[in-house]
Amino acid sequence: MVSKTDDIPASVPNCNVNTVDLVEETPDRKETTKATHRDPCGHSVDTAVMNGGGAHNLSEEESKQDGAGDTDGGEDSNEQEVIVIQDTGFTVKIQAPGTEPFDLQVSPQEMVQEIHQVLMDREDTCHRTCFSLQLDSNVLDNFAELKSIEGLQEGSLLKVVEEPYTVREARIHVRHIRDLLKGLDPSDAYNGVDCNSLSFLSVFTDGDLGDSGKRKKKGSELEQIDCTPPEHILPGSKERPLLPLQPQNKDWKPMQCLKVLTMSGWNPPPGNRKMHGDLMYLYMVTVEERHISITASTRGFYLNQSTTYTFNPKPANPSFLSHSLVELLSQISPAFKKNFTALQKKRVQRHPFERIATPFQVYSWTAPQVDHTMDCVRAEDAYTSRLGYEEHIPGQTRDWNEELQTTRELARKNLPDRLLRERAIFKVHSDFAAAATRGSMAVIDGNVMAINPGEETRMQMFIWNNIFFSLGFDVRDHYRELGGDAAAHAAPTNDLNGVRAYGAVDVEGLYTLGTVVVDYRGYRVTAQSIIPGILEREQEQSVIYGSIDFGKTVVSHGKYLELLERTSRPLKVQRHNVLNEKDESMELCSSVECKGIIGNDGRHYILDLLRTFPPDLNFLPVEGEELSPESVRQGFPRQHRHRLACLRQELIEAFVEHRYLLFMKMAALQLMQQKANKESKLATLTENSSPGAAVPALPSTETPDASCESPLEGKAEDIIPGLAQAKELAESLAAEDGSDPKSREVVLNACKAVGSISNTSFDIRFNPDIFSPGVRFPEDSADDIQKQKQLLKDAGAFMVSCQIPSLVKDCLDHSALPMDGATLTEALHQRGINVRYLGNVLAFVDQTPAKAQLEHFYRIGISELITRCAKHIFKTYLQGVELSALSAAVSHFLNCFLSSFDAVAHLPADELVSRRKNRKRRNRVPGGGDNTAWASLTPSELWKNIVSEAQSYYHFTLHCENADQGVEKYSLQKITLLREISIKAGIQILIKEYNFDSRHKPAFTEEDILNIFPVVKHVNPKASDAFHFFQSGQAKVQQGYLKEGCELINEALNLFNNVYGAMHVEICACLRLLARLNYIMGDHHEALSNQQKAVLMSERVLGVEHPNTIQEYMHLALYCFANGQLSTALKLLYRARYLMLMVCGEDHPEMALLDSNIGLVLHGVMEYDLSLRFLENSLAINSKYHGPRSLKVALSHHLVARVYESKAEFRSALQQEKEGYTIYKNQVGEAHEKTKESSEYLKYLTQQAVALQRTMNEIYKNGSNASIMPLKFTAPSMASVLEQLNIINGIIFIPLSQKDLENLKAEVQRRQQLQESGKSVEDLTVDGPLELEDKIPMDVNVD
Repeated sequence: MVSKTDDIPASVPNCNVNTVDLVEETPDRKETTKATHRDPCGHSVDTAVMNGGGAHNLSEEESKQDGAGDTDGGEDSNEQEVIVIQDTGFTVKIQAPGTEPFDLQVSPQEMVQEIHQVLMDREDTCHRTCFSLQLDSNVLDNFAELKSIEGLQEGSLLKVVEEPYTVREARIHVRHIRDLLKGLDPSDAYNGVDCNSLSFLSVFTDGDLGDSGKRKKKGSELEQIDCTPPEHILPGSKERPLLPLQPQNKDWKPMQCLKVLTMSGWNPPPGNRKMHGDLMYLYMVTVEERHISITASTRGFYLNQSTTYTFNPKPANPSFLSHSLVELLSQISPAFKKNFTALQKKRVQRHPFERIATPFQVYSWTAPQVDHTMDCVRAEDAYTSRLGYEEHIPGQTRDWNEELQTTRELARKNLPDRLLRERAIFKVHSDFAAAATRGSMAVIDGNVMAINPGEETRMQMFIWNNIFFSLGFDVRDHYRELGGDAAAHAAPTNDLNGVRAYGAVDVEGLYTLGTVVVDYRGYRVTAQSIIPGILEREQEQSVIYGSIDFGKTVVSHGKYLELLERTSRPLKVQRHNVLNEKDESMELCSSVECKGIIGNDGRHYILDLLRTFPPDLNFLPVEGEELSPESVRQGFPRQHRHRLACLRQELIEAFVEHRYLLFMKMAALQLMQQKANKESKLATLTENSSPGAAVPALPSTETPDASCESPLEGKAEDIIPGLAQAKELAESLAAEDGSDPKSREVVLNACKAVGSISNTSFDIRFNPDIFSPGVRFPEDSADDIQKQKQLLKDAGAFMVSCQIPSLVKDCLDHSALPMDGATLTEALHQRGINVRYLGNVLAFVDQTPAKAQLEHFYRIGISELITRCAKHIFKTYLQGVELSALSAAVSHFLNCFLSSFDAVAHLPADELVSRRKNRKRRNRVPGGGDNTAWASLTPSELWKNIVSEAQSYYHFTLHCENADQGVEKYSLQKITLLREISIKAGIQILIKEYNFDSRHKPAFTEEDILNIFPVVKHVNPKASDAFHFFQSGQAKVQQGYLKEGCELINEALNLFNNVYGAMHVEICACLRLLARLNYIMGDHHEALSNQQKAVLMSERVLGVEHPNTIQEYMHLALYCFANGQLSTALKLLYRARYLMLMVCGEDHPEMALLDSNIGLVLHGVMEYDLSLRFLENSLAINSKYHGPRSLKVALSHHLVARVYESKAEFRSALQQEKEGYTIYKNQVGEAHEKTKESSEYLKYLTQQAVALQRTMNEIYKNGSNASIMPLKFTAPSMASVLEQLNIINGIIFIPLSQKDLENLKAEVQRRQQLQESGKSVEDLTVDGPLELEDKIPMDVNVD
């Protein structure tokens, strides 16, 4: 699952190879397709570009033909290039003042600056910031690459030489010292600043998991483990405490080194002191309560004689002049010296992943009460116009547009170039997102002056830090016809999706704006980079392509048509003509709103991409248009809030792929008929091309779309009777250039039937302007427009009759397992389903016969629906609240939403009661009317609004009048609802136990609301080469080539690191898969180390309780167990269970797996009673969700039986194992090894039971002098527990002979071909870039 910002389209079928001439879908072919997709050039010159771009002049057709055969060449060249990047590193010696020389491993690619960074992070040199590195007394240039420095080689000695300070350097030094002092302080992570975020793994693993960690002695470990989980984690517990979410890390107890460090009030130095080298003055209070005043001078830092009220800049005696502040303070304050040393030791021991900044800010929805301390750096940041990191960049503010566009223009010929380009693009994007977020908050908080201050507040626009900000309101009735404010609110996200799509196609010469959409305090702000020169001109003059009034006046431009034509195939946009105000026909290759502007920099920009994708007719009622029967049956078309509802790119892709299969099937059927009726072929052909025969292929009738669930079954032979012939057809067509009239006719018929825009090849595109109000088309294209309308209706029907059922089916067979709102949304989006269909999806689940097995999905859906409705209401509610009442208003809203207490808002007593009460304070809140209106909201009113919002927006009927009824009826958890609404609305609450069910006092008070954060949407640039390696690696693993797969994935990891830096969701997926491969190949230690990184990264980048993080914890626990760290494994599993209870409750199929894991580990440490509680819970959940006859249930019975056996309760054990045996016998037959194993075990249990009975009888008969046979009570061996753990976690080791290996590979290939023909392999391997694991059906270990 991916962060909210950006989903990779779930399948990008042949981006630009949709023509029929590449029909052959061999496994290799698939890889070329992927290569095509990932190639940054967006040309159709796939292979040429892939091989390093030397052959741009290849004709399109040629290179496409080579496409299939050339994959390997492409891959080799990539691997070659990769090797070039990793030049061998070498070692240099570093000599810093006052320390022993030490060795440092460096690589020739690094810049000198990177050595600086390392030194500023090392424990013994971290207090130096102002120094140069010298080689043989020559100062090295900071920005030089090491390989370009003469004489630098293995073993060279680099000297660290202290340099004189400047004001800038002195500031940087103070800032760095402050960062070192706050090295372990989590408050930045709680406050969501500087890309800090939380991580709690080390709390459960006692430090590092490797050898350096504080490991217990191996032998005695068993006795010391305390295995009892806290009460609230046990199965069946109804308690859901909040406090354990953020356990207190003992390292965070602050060690005070200084009481106060701040700028002195005597700054800046007067002229006469400047000439003595004074740069600035600092004021400090040491732990020993000594107040000191310090001068920062060009030579370093020293004590002066000033006090708070008298200025005396002369050096004190002694002055302790030191080059570093740390050295100075260590001489003055013994406590500083001791604590600073200890602090740095601890800081350096932490895992780097706990400290590195994340690329985008992650906010925590809960936080403890953190003491607010004096902090000069933070104070300075808040009040200077520092807009990001300007002091590190000459020329102050950044020209964002220039940076965003020049990075796009970088070379992309070969791999090193592309890596450099992608890294630059990614870096600028994350900086831009951070600056845009800061700016948006400043705009809403009222810290930025509007550029049109005279207008009313909702119409104002702002510029700050070279970014343009506008509010999401309908200004000047721009969107009046499209739904007013609702449309103005939806337009920015649509526009962002457009920017994302054009950015991914990445055509040279076509530019989009940097775009970030921020929701904050109830307002939506769009932040965009500024086209050079746009502010000096009127819009009418600058737009040379498209329309500024939704199609009344339209202009076109040759250069734009040429650029957009290159995007039209991957984005499936059809070139079309529209009429302008003079009734002249204008050719466009985008929607009319898409405007083309040439900036003063001569670049061709496109903006307003809100209709990049075609309209969704299910939510766009049009007079006199009849939708297809499938849609009508589901109650469509429905009125939506606005008329901007469009289909998602993923849906378009899936629809086109579906049509492609249909096209192949049609052609194949006709070809077979031709072959069969050689004699009477002319007769049949004419019949065939008659409209009658084309009917089955017109998806407006029901057959094809009804049958579209079957490709999901993967039985390709049944669906496509003539696939082999279709391949022959493709080959023959390619060979003959379609000169054979018969085959041409076959293709023509098939093209007509599936609605292709070309008659000679398969090519489906959409006209985004269909049904746009105000757009008129020329007479001569009426026929074409009709076809396009039909295509759109078919796409709508495909959504309802295909995609929604396929989602539900995936949930039934557990290939999609949403756990919370975010992962549910993602599951919808991957299949191209918009969230506005949520009501439909839930209704569909409600009518499914297997509804009981979808309870978890239904419950998550309902909770998502309720919290989204609440969010809609909260948005407008917040807009009417003035800043001083914000916390009271938010807590009142949460009380109305969740508390059983009939909430009455207490207006906060004004902290500043003034004597002249009657003077009305002027409020400048956009749209602020009566500022206490919020206080009149009551719970029943809020829930009434939620129910009506659910009805009007989602067309879903909720049956509840208050929180308690909702929780009761839909078995929800209030804590889960609280988490969902907080994350969606950006609320941060105090972490404590809330009593939601008290009837006597409200659950929340205003003191519980700590902060309001922005919710940010932005584009997430991709590392395409790395992703390609990753997919190839996965494919190799799928085929059983583990070693090659492992190498490819390691390579991908390198490339990801190269582009994204150390922290990113995709790196997380990479590490997880790598750890799994390490584990399968027997390297448990390496598996542990990689998985530890994956967990830390998931916590930092996705959030500590994100469903992904929960799964990472489970994997880590398995590897810990395999490494003999039992108590750690248990702690990790308990943590995972706690998080899961909080996120989705106990009733979820994934909980069964978690509980089996816990039960097995407890069984291994001989805690039988506890173990039974978890295993029996797991059995119950498995029976519910997989059906009582499933093999999973049989395995659960077996696990429970084993524990009973260990307890010597043989009768219960027998009963359980018999259940399992029956399932095996019915499901896989008597001869299967599982059935035989089970039957053996039954025999063994029976013997044990008989033996036990005999012994008991003996005791009864002979009393105390009975001769007792020794009974075997088996404590399970670790190996047997591990074996079971592997089985339930889907990891199977198979000792194979060479012959078996061959058979297995053949089988895997056969399966793959089936998938190719039915559903593309991508669906098998990748459910989305992050669900990358667990699709390994069989992990093979070759002995």
